[in-house]
Amino acid sequence: MTVLRVILGDQLSTRLEIVRTADRAKDVILMAEVGDEATYVKHHVKKIAFVFAAMRHYAQALTQAGYTVRYVKLDDPDNSHSLTGEIERAVRHLGVSEVQVTEAGEWRLKEAFEDLQTRLNIPLTILPDTRFLCSHDEFAAWAYGKKELRMEFFYRHMRARYNLLMDAHGKPCGGQWNFDKDNRQPPVKGLTAPKRLSFKKDAITREVLDLVRARFPDNIGRLEPFHFAVTRTQALKELDHFITHCLPSFGTYQDAMVTDEPYLYHSLLAAYINVGFVYPLEVCQKAEAAYRAGAAPLSAVEGFIRQILGWREYVRGIYWRHMPDYADMNVLEAHEGLPWFYWDADTKMHCVKQAVTHTLDHAYSHHIQRLMITGNFALLAGIEPRQVHEWYLAVYADAYEWVELPNTLGMALHADGGIMASKPYAAGGNYISKMSNFCQSCHYDVKDATGERACPFNSLYWDFMNRHRDRFKGHHRLNYAYATWDRMGEAKQAAYRARADAVRHLMRQGEL
Repeated sequence: MTVLRVILGDQLSTRLEIVRTADRAKDVILMAEVGDEATYVKHHVKKIAFVFAAMRHYAQALTQAGYTVRYVKLDDPDNSHSLTGEIERAVRHLGVSEVQVTEAGEWRLKEAFEDLQTRLNIPLTILPDTRFLCSHDEFAAWAYGKKELRMEFFYRHMRARYNLLMDAHGKPCGGQWNFDKDNRQPPVKGLTAPKRLSFKKDAITREVLDLVRARFPDNIGRLEPFHFAVTRTQALKELDHFITHCLPSFGTYQDAMVTDEPYLYHSLLAAYINVGFVYPLEVCQKAEAAYRAGAAPLSAVEGFIRQILGWREYVRGIYWRHMPDYADMNVLEAHEGLPWFYWDADTKMHCVKQAVTHTLDHAYSHHIQRLMITGNFALLAGIEPRQVHEWYLAVYADAYEWVELPNTLGMALHADGGIMASKPYAAGGNYISKMSNFCQSCHYDVKDATGERACPFNSLYWDFMNRHRDRFKGHHRLNYAYATWDRMGEAKQAAYRARADAVRHLMRQGEL
């Protein structure tokens, strides 16, 4: 009895049941580079190259370990260019008795596999993805009966469950759960990042780069230089480098932004965790070990672990709990089109230009730039959420819908009406000025709100707050903002609204 075991491009783990239980003498592992997955959004060329190179190296490692691997390359002339099509083709050619897949991370693939179950004349078994630290059932149990599903309380639950940063008495180390007050400092003058790793490109990676260059000439982004780890061994080196050289200062500068510094002290591990090369628990345990060894401060380690143990697991729970309707939510009725400068960085707003340039160059931009620059602008300007979602999904190497969609619709755009965040993450230019050195090099004046060269974030912020006053006026964390607006007087308020209209006009004309 031969089982066809399907491994997707973001499931490159030998710990999954689909690999662990395989009979190396009889079973066949199917992996396929298909056009449907490479083109359902217009992915960054580095993202496509990273995933394909990682898949090919992983397949090579399985073959060397004695597994039988059926690997379909993108340019295979018989490629059907869909995952279900390649499963059906393998079933016809191999005469297998069963198909097994690990549950996919995106709703559209969940539906595709469930539909395939009804079409095949042999069993198709969908196995759980055990790389995550909180299963669907566990998240549902935690969420049961709660009116609000706040990440902070989920995070505390997970800390206790996995005994991370807990003392001998079952209390959080340092006597508190959250050390944000010790983190998130503005950048000091001259702040630069540690040198990051770059991995040698072997023949497999070079072949992939040539393929992507030829097949995706019009996709967003710069293909080279290409620095990504494409094996678990390389990804573990990236983990060790972060723990040693970046983690000690991560907390202090996790919200800082600096011109021409795309990484600062941030981890580049999300892409490697999300494809399966490294595991969330091993990352958290290494960070904890650094704290206990005195190599990194508690505030930095706690903030980092919260991103993985808290946010990463939480957004996955939100995604599967609220899909498929979640993807279409737009409670703020935002309908503006996505400005072209999200694709080419051609804008006079230096902060946006920097964030998008980092994205074009690296298929990466750290989380505060995603949330408080590109996300914040889209929120304030009223950009249609699906367009923003598809942009984030396309341009970042770590983006898969289960993690990207809640962060975009819930955190950045408040399009879910507060399922994830109780208030919108809206801010004017003052926040950007405080947390970056971007404003020093900008065409616009962050201290001006209504003039022709006034910072667009300023007028858009107040216009946003005014437009949505009926929704947010009772929120205790926004009372001060509305009190400030009310004290401005009608003339000043009208000037803010007029400048916001002008900003949107310039945006639509490609002149902002």
